[in-house]
Amino acid sequence: MTQKERLDKQFAFLKEIDQEKQIGRQTPIADNSRMENDAEHSWHMAMCALILSEYANSDIDVGHTLALCLCHDLVEIYAGDTYAYDAAGVAGQADREAEAATRLFGLLPDDQRDSLSALFQEFEEARTPESLFAHAMDNLQPAMLNHATDGVSWVEHGVRLSQILHRNELTGQGSETLWDYSKNTFILPHVDSGEILDD
Repeated sequence: MTQKERLDKQFAFLKEIDQEKQIGRQTPIADNSRMENDAEHSWHMAMCALILSEYANSDIDVGHTLALCLCHDLVEIYAGDTYAYDAAGVAGQADREAEAATRLFGLLPDDQRDSLSALFQEFEEARTPESLFAHAMDNLQPAMLNHATDGVSWVEHGVRLSQILHRNELTGQGSETLWDYSKNTFILPHVDSGEILDD
């Protein structure tokens, strides 16, 4: 492959992922003026990882963790965003996203296709210290924003505490400190005030 052919592939991919800015999520931005999009979520999640990495349960490679954060939702360009508490949507999510990953990362030169595919798979498997911490950020970031907006998304969707605890099963494996903080600061106060339904 010539350098121009490689660059053509790389820029084709970079142009394609611009679509991530159009994938809406169910989480509001902090001033509650609108919902965030996937690109904003991934950027904010990466910033959370950069700032909060000292609280990881294990020593982590921060750069690698940032790569996981930035790549984890790219497949939603084709697969769409699946709301965390949509049981029907979650049921087919893995298959939709695996197919999307093959299609999207296939735009890249083979070495980068394999590298980004591996990052996506690592995040999905949630076995490494970096992927567990990235999962913690994926859960803490929307909890922080829901807290900032008086639980508006939780209220709209009738979210129950049991659903949030289930969603956060991996959060403590990434950071016990941050899970404890999130639970006590971002989540439980909204059970007391009724924005999150108690079980």
